[in-house]
Amino acid sequence: MKHIIICIALFSFAVARAQLPDHIYAGNIKSVKFNVLGNPLAYPVWTLGSADQLELHFDDINGGVRNYAYTYLLCNADWSQAMLNQFDYISGFSQVRLSTYRVSSIALTKYTHYQAVLPDRSCLPSRSGNYLLKVFADGDTSKLLFSRRLLVVKPAVDIAAQIQQPFNGQFFRTNQKIQFTINTSRLNLMNAMQQISVCILQNNRWDTYIHNIRPTFIRQGTLEYNTESDAIFAGGREWRWLDLRSFRLQSDRVENATYTNNKTDMFVKPDLERATQRFIFYHDNNGMFYNDVRESINPLWQADYATVHFRYVPPGKVPYQGKDLYLFGELTNYGDLDSAKMNFNAQEGLYETSLFLKQGYYDYAYITGNPDGSNASFDLTEGNFFETENNYSILVYYRALGGRADELVGFTRVNSLAGRQAIGF
Repeated sequence: MKHIIICIALFSFAVARAQLPDHIYAGNIKSVKFNVLGNPLAYPVWTLGSADQLELHFDDINGGVRNYAYTYLLCNADWSQAMLNQFDYISGFSQVRLSTYRVSSIALTKYTHYQAVLPDRSCLPSRSGNYLLKVFADGDTSKLLFSRRLLVVKPAVDIAAQIQQPFNGQFFRTNQKIQFTINTSRLNLMNAMQQISVCILQNNRWDTYIHNIRPTFIRQGTLEYNTESDAIFAGGREWRWLDLRSFRLQSDRVENATYTNNKTDMFVKPDLERATQRFIFYHDNNGMFYNDVRESINPLWQADYATVHFRYVPPGKVPYQGKDLYLFGELTNYGDLDSAKMNFNAQEGLYETSLFLKQGYYDYAYITGNPDGSNASFDLTEGNFFETENNYSILVYYRALGGRADELVGFTRVNSLAGRQAIGF
């Protein structure tokens, strides 16, 4: 019996690990992008039954041609696996082979670029909700390469939202508050507190998402959310940038580069702490990246890779006590990559790490956290400001009485600079 319990526990752990959202399991997979077709900075949200399209791109730096395929996994609002069979939420085949690929040319780094336009008509999500797009090898879903989140929405509620400045003096200068109202008149609600759940994302980040929010007021057909504690985010600061669209023409953030017959190394200028610096507004991509080139070549399979070296100089060249430092942004999968954690070089008095990056334009920042990964924040490295431009996404989920999965019935975006309310002095 003891052995059976241990086996069940190990199996459960393996299943849970195989379903981690937004995780890359294979070291040979690089430059994963999953977005709205034609917009690499747009989060993958698909309206059920619409003609909208998404696109998937990634590189295999092992080269050659592999048998890769993808499938969907339906999840609940908390990203736990829904208790439904694939036949209940996929119309058509349960998996699709990735048949569009191109072997790299011109680039020193040899890789194979794979791409797909989703959803394929032969494999369609048939109900709304949270999905994991799972890419795997050899027709075996246990050989998982990576996973990405996908939101499938069937609009049934109306959402009105705005960004406000908190009244609380503790957060007045540093945080942003989201006030919103949900019109549920088109739903058959018996108990709004149990059947409706809300999730809020800042800049498409799931590491800081807010959920389990309770409405402040419930009126007939309307849920109003307006508190000083539930829907409040640290404002952060405009992201740092790195232009790597050309390796020959070094951009303003590149200190120097070394070139050999088979590789390129790019050294980014050392970064300094910005938490105590005055806030300056400029347009950024809110932590995301896109692959592009300045030369007249195709950025998908002719762009090259380089080892990019990042350095961060802490105040006084002294490491943060009791804190780890991470390179943060979509380029490290928001701290998920092992190389996101920076190592302190005592001789130089700075933190350093390296990433293998494809030509493109990258946003990034630095974040501190406890050694166990908890309490990550920009407080010590970037600072938090109410004036920062951020995008917020509000997701509304509904579960029918007796239902076995959460449905995504509402989705809207609001920008912190668009019609926000603030208090001036």
